[in-house]
Amino acid sequence: MKALFLAGGLGTRLRPLTEHLPKPMALVGNRPWLEHLLLHYKEQGVNEFVIAVKHYRELIESHLGDGSKFDVKIDYAVEKELLGTAGAIKNAEHLLSDRFIVVNADIIHQVDLASALRFHESHGGAVTICLTEVEDPSHYGVVEQSDNGQIIRFIEKPKKEDAPSNRINAGIYIMERAALDIVPSGRSVSIEKETFPLLIENGSGVYGHPIGGYWMDMGTKERYRQLHWDLLDRRFPAVIEGKEMEDTGIWLGDNVSIGQGVLFVPPVMIGNDVSIGERAIIGPYAVIGNGSRIGNQVRLSHSILWDRCKIRAGAQLNDCIFGSGMQVGPHILHEAVCNRILEVQRR
Repeated sequence: MKALFLAGGLGTRLRPLTEHLPKPMALVGNRPWLEHLLLHYKEQGVNEFVIAVKHYRELIESHLGDGSKFDVKIDYAVEKELLGTAGAIKNAEHLLSDRFIVVNADIIHQVDLASALRFHESHGGAVTICLTEVEDPSHYGVVEQSDNGQIIRFIEKPKKEDAPSNRINAGIYIMERAALDIVPSGRSVSIEKETFPLLIENGSGVYGHPIGGYWMDMGTKERYRQLHWDLLDRRFPAVIEGKEMEDTGIWLGDNVSIGQGVLFVPPVMIGNDVSIGERAIIGPYAVIGNGSRIGNQVRLSHSILWDRCKIRAGAQLNDCIFGSGMQVGPHILHEAVCNRILEVQRR
């Protein structure tokens, strides 16, 4: 069975970090999220993938290639224009198996795929929508289900007190190829507003299966930051590269140079080929990307730096997110100032 990753859109709400980058390629713990995702599904037995691409497709293709370096097979379905979720799946139909998995590639999650597949096989319908439970469903499309898990309808952004459940679409689907027969080719098609309601109406069988575990849409800087704190606190159990120093919550990559008097306040993640100047204070909640240079007496906390950043001596950073190659300091920087710096860089 194949997995289709939908990676064609831009991360509009994560701009300017993803101004020239597909959102699934945003770094999560110093590794593109799309790579984490590929490895997560590979661990669960999927070894053939199709990736739907459009914007900056060369960045995805150059990083993942044909999949051989990950011991999997990857094909690419190219969208000439954005086709919506169902339209993107239809565009990739010729590359898919009779039963396949669809994943919105910018959703952070971990799923028990075997459990979802067993449920899908048991009901015999056309689609299983993986569901996640949220505290306040009023910001989402909520599902109403029968006792056997069949989805009766979707209710878009109901009042909390009127919602029939707190279960929402997690952006992961198990589909039979026959479900694509009703999807028109060559135009944008919404899977939630068009395809799923039609499949419910014609009796094809659309069911919902709660996945449990970690789930987050990283579509804002606030949630992107929280994702990293969850990663460092191990609430999100994705693999952290580097070696943890004696179970201290401090992870160091390869070839890290640490000056005299440096203080790490865990949790902290340091990438490969990083240098940290004398008497710097790093943490708590700091992620430093590969190839970065941190000057003497820098104080850095609750901040995320992508690759090849340079922080000059004496700078103080708190609640900042910097994209690759940023150079800042020596200043006291907090979230609002960091956002202005990113906007200037964007222009």
